Amino acid sequence: MTDAAEQPVRRRGRNESEEERADRMWTELIQEVRVAQMGVQILFGFLLTVVFQPKYDDLSDTDQMIYLITVVLGAVTTGALIGPVSLHRIVSGRRVKPQAVRWASRLTILGLVLLLATTACSLLLILRVATHDGFVPYLVAGVVFWYLLCWFGIPMWTRYRHTSR
Repeated sequence: MTDAAEQPVRRRGRNESEEERADRMWTELIQEVRVAQMGVQILFGFLLTVVFQPKYDDLSDTDQMIYLITVVLGAVTTGALIGPVSLHRIVSGRRVKPQAVRWASRLTILGLVLLLATTACSLLLILRVATHDGFVPYLVAGVVFWYLLCWFGIPMWTRYRHTSR
């Protein structure tokens, strides 16, 4: 019978150092953030132009409030999703990449949650102005559910289902 200490160690995943793993994770994170950054910057740019349209003055007080909330959400979303770039630039060369990757990942998740809120508010405003129908909140709730499923539900299920214990 062989001793447990003599058993070969079975490893799953990559054979990489903490620094190599941080480098790989940083590259992957930045690629992911680029997609979200482009979307939020385009949305935010369009939101900034609404107030200068003649129809803006015709919006109800409620719709103007929804617009203001949406613009602020767009601004803070942009900050959260650009934050990882600033973080990397400021700490680059300081030998803290693993910690920077963790913070950048947190900023990215926060940015995605804020992007969900910004998109939902934008959709609410647009549909309220376009239709004035009572089904708008239900439609927006359906879209929010869809985003939650695609952005968080399926990834969390996949993580739970396929991560080794």
